[in-house]
Amino acid sequence: MGVGGSGTIFFTHCNLLCLFCQNYEISHLGEGREVAPDRLAKIMLSLQDLGCHNINFVSPSHVVAQILEALPLAIAGGLRVPLVYNTGGYDSVATLKLLEGVFDMYMPDLKFMDGEVSEKFCQARDYPEKAKAAIQEMHRQVGDLVLNRNGIATRGLLVRHLVLPGGLAGTRESMRFLAREISPSTYVNVMAQYRPCGQALEHPPLNRGVTHAEYEEAVTMAREEGIRRLDQRSGLRVIRFI
Repeated sequence: MGVGGSGTIFFTHCNLLCLFCQNYEISHLGEGREVAPDRLAKIMLSLQDLGCHNINFVSPSHVVAQILEALPLAIAGGLRVPLVYNTGGYDSVATLKLLEGVFDMYMPDLKFMDGEVSEKFCQARDYPEKAKAAIQEMHRQVGDLVLNRNGIATRGLLVRHLVLPGGLAGTRESMRFLAREISPSTYVNVMAQYRPCGQALEHPPLNRGVTHAEYEEAVTMAREEGIRRLDQRSGLRVIRFI
């Protein structure tokens, strides 16, 4: 994160409707306002002017064309900081291939490894296979996460894994996939901040938070499966600019 933080731009709606989304008002209810490409470009430049270390596009999967329309305008205006593709992991490999050379960092979630679970809670039975293929393509493009001498990420893959109550996230299978099929040096953020949001109260065990024991077990699984670069911070500070 450094001293300037991450310049985060949230996009309204999402291609993955997790019923427990912690940004439920944005992803499900459509909170936000429409902006033209030149305005989006100006937002990027404003975040850079504030000293942000990167431009962090949150839930970009359904607005890739619009981002690509705005980026040349921002670059012409002097945009030079790294670009981050911050996604739920439910991405098309074909679309990702179009982004090669555009994004410096990919920051996907790896939410589930069980199709029945992802169908129940995100309406996406094929989430595990889609996310695995997407992460493989992301890693092919940018490799393992690279930090500069100040400890600030400049390029590469960072995978987030939100620990869920009752082991619903399939942590061991997720970590095994990352260590064996991506890289044991994959930078993984095992997150403990789950709390019931959206419709989660109606769907036990998502109606409660994660226990300390559940989180510690998830970290242990990651290490046992061979993940060598673990970021265990429970939250991420961002600058939000609208």
